[in-house]
Amino acid sequence: MIISASTDYRAAAQRKLPPFLFHYADGGAYAEHTLRRNVADLSDIELRQRVLKNMSELDLSTELFGEKMSMPVGLAPVGLTGMFARRGEVQAAKAAAAKGIPFTLSTVSVCPIEEVAPAIDRPMWFQLYVLKDRGFMKNALERAKAAGCSTLVFTVDMPVPGARYRDAHSGMSGPNATLRRMLQAMTHPQWAWDVGLMGKPHDLGNISAYRGNPTGLADYIGWLGANFDPSISWKDLEWIRDFWDGPMVIKGILDPEDARDAVTFGADGIIVSNHGGRQLDGVLSSARALPAIADAVKGELKILADSGIRTGLDVVRMLALGADTVLLGRAFLYALAAAGGAGVSNLLDLIEKEMRVAMVLTGAKSIAEITPDLLVKER
Repeated sequence: MIISASTDYRAAAQRKLPPFLFHYADGGAYAEHTLRRNVADLSDIELRQRVLKNMSELDLSTELFGEKMSMPVGLAPVGLTGMFARRGEVQAAKAAAAKGIPFTLSTVSVCPIEEVAPAIDRPMWFQLYVLKDRGFMKNALERAKAAGCSTLVFTVDMPVPGARYRDAHSGMSGPNATLRRMLQAMTHPQWAWDVGLMGKPHDLGNISAYRGNPTGLADYIGWLGANFDPSISWKDLEWIRDFWDGPMVIKGILDPEDARDAVTFGADGIIVSNHGGRQLDGVLSSARALPAIADAVKGELKILADSGIRTGLDVVRMLALGADTVLLGRAFLYALAAAGGAGVSNLLDLIEKEMRVAMVLTGAKSIAEITPDLLVKER
């Protein structure tokens, strides 16, 4: 049974990708309870159906940080996107730009800033972690500025890597990982040709540019573990706020008190996110965390949300819960793996169509009219 385009693309991605890559994208932390709840809790949100409202004209456009968007959707930063399709970050960025929405490049992308930014006709966003190597952070920020990146997305929910057991089982990490990945590639010839052979180089482009030598997949887990910084606090972000003169968004907020701290810090926006269930299992889903955060800081900064969003109906639900914009992660990655940039474009078209249906049947003619009034109150 087809539940959504994302479900379909997920199945296609599983067939096409070597298992180590599919499970890297598909998996979560620990027993993956939060991963599942992200989707289940959002699907449980009930909307009020309204009729006879003359819904002949709809406006899905919005504006965020001075950027016009065709709909309140962007593509979230996903590490190693370039391993899921040939030069995958470039393909995904082009699809997003053609749709009139932002693309966010991950710190640990395969394609570097200097390859992706010139390929699109609108400024991209750039995502950064707080790392022990402050020299890398400064270098990345300087390069992002020089490339014209408009918005900085600062991820704060990874002071340590999550316990992702699927990676050890699949060959992404663990004993004999390199050999296991090679054997898996041999049994997936389409991926092996398109990405494995024709999609080189397979290094972490932004890190390699800083270090002056390739940092490949074999170094990925070790580099992350050595550079994440559990000592970080709000004061460690102050120099970045001073250095970066564009919008700055804090990603990884799940608690209203942290949202208030982001306002005090001077952030332009926050992303309500549990990292797609990939960090601390057992925390709130984004859908459950969002309303309290919106009650605390709505109007003081922009509220974005990710984790669990698979359809246009999910987008409308998140907006009704209090988000100004949502970001797609796994949903676009599955589509990219299955059909490249064309798959991402198709997914975004379907998201828009699903949003239109949901808006017509809830009586919301514009994004501004998607408010908590659309939600069925608890009985």
